[in-house]
Amino acid sequence: MPPARVKRTRKGEYLLRLTANERDVIRTLPETLREALAGDPQDPALRRLFPAAYPDDPARSQEFDELVRDDLLSERLSAVETMERTLDAQRVGEDELLAWLSAINDLRLVLGTRIGVTEEMTFSDLAPDDPRVPSFALYSFLGVLEEDVVGALSR
Repeated sequence: MPPARVKRTRKGEYLLRLTANERDVIRTLPETLREALAGDPQDPALRRLFPAAYPDDPARSQEFDELVRDDLLSERLSAVETMERTLDAQRVGEDELLAWLSAINDLRLVLGTRIGVTEEMTFSDLAPDDPRVPSFALYSFLGVLEEDVVGALSR
């Protein structure tokens, strides 16, 4: 098992032990998330990020959405900005790592929705020539990175 990509230091900071290739891949993602967040509210990927608060009551859901959506959107965009700003850092603080966690989770939700990921899905479910293979590989990498972040934060 490879070492965790994120490790807590004795000073309470977090080491980002990402390879240059991993950082290059991650570098392409914030704009993808930014575009998704600015997209059509009816896009299933965006609806995954902003689910109905009251699925059985559209009027209450819309009212709730009007109250909180701008704040939620601002928080998500701030997390993306923090990820971009600290992408080349070797160490980050807890607030910065929490922003990474938020951005990674949002990216996984968007990507997973767009390629139709299910909980049971594995690489063996995809034919080698399936156009979703690269996206599923990215989705899987983000899942591992998310686990490493959660593990570091919980120590």
